[in-house]
Amino acid sequence: MSNIAEEINKRRTFAIISHPDAGKTTLTEKFLLYGGAINLAGSVKGKATARHAVSDWMEIEKERGISVTSSVLQFNYGGYCINILDTPGHQDFSEDTYRTLMAADSAVMVIDGAKGVEPQTRKLFKVCGMRGIPIFTFINKMDRDANDTFELLDEIEKELGIATCPVNWPIGCGKSFKGVYDRHEQTVITYSDTEKGTKEGETTVIPISDEAAVEAAVGTERKQVLFDEIELLDGASAEYDLDEIRRGKLTPVFFGSALTNFGVEIFLQYFLKMTTTPLARMSQNELIDPVKNDFSAFVFKIQANMNKAHRDRIAFMRICSGKYEADMDVKHVQSGEVMRLSRPQQIMADERKILDEAYGGDIIGVFDPGLFSIGDTICTPKADIRYEGIPTFAPEHFARVRQIDTMKRKQFVKGITQIAQEGAIQIFQEYNTGMEEIIVGVVGVLQFEVLKYRLENEYNVDIKLEPLPYEHIRWIVSSDTELDKIVGTSDMKKIKDLKDRPLLLFINEWSVGMTLDRNKGLELSEFGTA
Repeated sequence: MSNIAEEINKRRTFAIISHPDAGKTTLTEKFLLYGGAINLAGSVKGKATARHAVSDWMEIEKERGISVTSSVLQFNYGGYCINILDTPGHQDFSEDTYRTLMAADSAVMVIDGAKGVEPQTRKLFKVCGMRGIPIFTFINKMDRDANDTFELLDEIEKELGIATCPVNWPIGCGKSFKGVYDRHEQTVITYSDTEKGTKEGETTVIPISDEAAVEAAVGTERKQVLFDEIELLDGASAEYDLDEIRRGKLTPVFFGSALTNFGVEIFLQYFLKMTTTPLARMSQNELIDPVKNDFSAFVFKIQANMNKAHRDRIAFMRICSGKYEADMDVKHVQSGEVMRLSRPQQIMADERKILDEAYGGDIIGVFDPGLFSIGDTICTPKADIRYEGIPTFAPEHFARVRQIDTMKRKQFVKGITQIAQEGAIQIFQEYNTGMEEIIVGVVGVLQFEVLKYRLENEYNVDIKLEPLPYEHIRWIVSSDTELDKIVGTSDMKKIKDLKDRPLLLFINEWSVGMTLDRNKGLELSEFGTA
């Protein structure tokens, strides 16, 4: 048991969230460089070279230079085993990010120093707030002209409603960015510029008390500004309080540049000291302790065709407790079926490594024969554990899907069903027509493009999407409601989901209230469960 406890306590599992282009993927790659997991970072937008971000594996991601799905990356650093969940920044893929946050114990929020808090940052922050998970802020791109540092902190506090506590402080920005002041150690850390894609670079550490050395390193003007800001900072910012950080009420703030490696390793070192070991999870009103309980996990993501050479479906699981050992028997709680977890893998983008063991806090990928759904629990056969389901976002855009070649019906149904099981899109059937008429619903319109691209490239099926005017969807919660007898409005449409559950689509929001008024006992919900 002591070995299991030791291994679990070494784990740190966190998600990286940001608005698109804030530098999240670059920061992730620098972490991997420090952990020795990769030797050279690839620039997502580096079209001149054949390199792409390590965490982006899907062809469309490489072509467009954006992250479409969450990636899972593991590396070792300073005695810790770190699991990074890299998430899409684009708002059209926020549902994938939401599910990924369910598998994380903390989040790193990356903010562009020139842009501050952006709309997607607010949305993702709300999800973190709902879960009460600790948030660590990295204000990036300080090697470019940035907003006033105090204004950035003020914006975070006002926009996101969370207190800030700067752990380090930038010395200048843009071309005059000299390094950072470490408030805890009371030292100035200056850097030489590093060659892009490498971690080497000269670091100089100067005690703040050695004013002559600080002035020689950063210049007279910068030194005076720094001393004035330190004095102001000590009186204005929130006190460092680890309990408040772990409760998600206070965010430690770090400044740096992921591109040039300014402040990245300092951030990583502090982050690992502040963040927690894997957290206990709730199962049927009981907390499951990561160390004391036997193996248990839940599925938070399913991905088909990650690698064209494999053509398989991978279910990503967060191990919540205990130890996984090769070829152990486990129970799939939702079906009651006892099965052998075949060849679990650690997946680094599209590279795979077969695992003999994994511990609480780890993320593993398991071959899915079509049994798993998002939110499912897996545990030892005798255990009685069922983790809470993961809510699904209500789609906001709908389209009817037509296949161009009707002879490929089988591939079409298989492809669209498999992609829907991943949770990024939701598919519905016209009421009474079954799979003859398929309607697809998405949170963001870019998902339509991804669906079309993947059906063509992975299943060899061409489709045409016809936009529908519906904007509001409601699940029918009342168990005794008969769909046939619902009296609706002229803009209402009756549909069913893949699990045969009845739903209603509306063009206008006011129609929802009118339909409830016309049908006594009818209960509707904006959320379904995966």
